This record gives sequence, structure tokens and C-alpha cells, in this order.
Amino acid sequence: MSSTSQQPDDKLTIEPSLKFFMNLSKVQSVLLRRFDSIGNGLGFSDFVILYHLYQADDHKLKRIDLADRLGMTASGVTKLLPPMEKIGLVIREASPRDARISYVKLAPGGKVLFEYSVEKANYLAETAIPEKYSHQIDDLSVLLEEMRRLAV
Repeated sequence: MSSTSQQPDDKLTIEPSLKFFMNLSKVQSVLLRRFDSIGNGLGFSDFVILYHLYQADDHKLKRIDLADRLGMTASGVTKLLPPMEKIGLVIREASPRDARISYVKLAPGGKVLFEYSVEKANYLAETAIPEKYSHQIDDLSVLLEEMRRLAV
């Protein structure tokens, strides 16, 4: 052992901010499992992709723009899309002006499934938050958005 390493019985300090991120990671894992029960084979990641496409003009986005909205890389999004294409939730569309640009478009089946799933997703979200903290949702959302913005 070097002189700077700690002895096995010494306590290491975990800062509150690090503990927060550890808890956030655990909660994310638990909630993702919970939201996998949205139904009809739709997982939470699929639901979020459908949400962003549903909100977009003409129900389509460039892959890079979808990746940005999801906080992912373009290659990460590209890996998520083939199963969604295969079952008719999204459609790949080439740009008529630039062959290097491809779009992801909400397929009619994806639109129907998203609309059908919103009520259940809302219920799962509402029941995941203890009622005594429900008044803090807006503040927590602002905090998380600011954290996301700073992390980029």
C-alpha cells in the first residue's frame, strides 16, 4: 500500500451529490422496469421515441435531432430503431435533398399504439411518485433539465 491509500477500516466520504446520483441511477433502473409494463410490447424507450415523433412537425425527425432530444448518440438511436421499424412503429425516410440525412417518421401503427399507451404511462408515472411530493414535480423537472444541459 502506498502512503496515500486508506486503510481497509477507514471510512470514505461519499458526498451528498454523489449519493444523489447513485440513488438517481437506482431509481431509473427500477422505473424503467416498471414502465416496461406499458403494454403491447412497448418499452419505455420506445414510448419516449414515439412521444418525440408524435410531437414533431409532420411526425418526423432527423435521427440526429431525435438523438439530441433523447440525450443519446446518433448511433445509440440507430440501434434502437430496427425493432421498432420491424413491427411497424416507425418508418425510415431518406431526405429528398440530401442523401446523407435520414429521418425517422412515426408510422400509423406507432401513432395508434402511442395514443393508446399514454393513459397507462400517465398512470404509471403518477403512481410512482409519493403523493406528499407531487407538488415538487415541476421543481424537480427544472433541476433535471438544468443538470442535463450542464452535462453536455
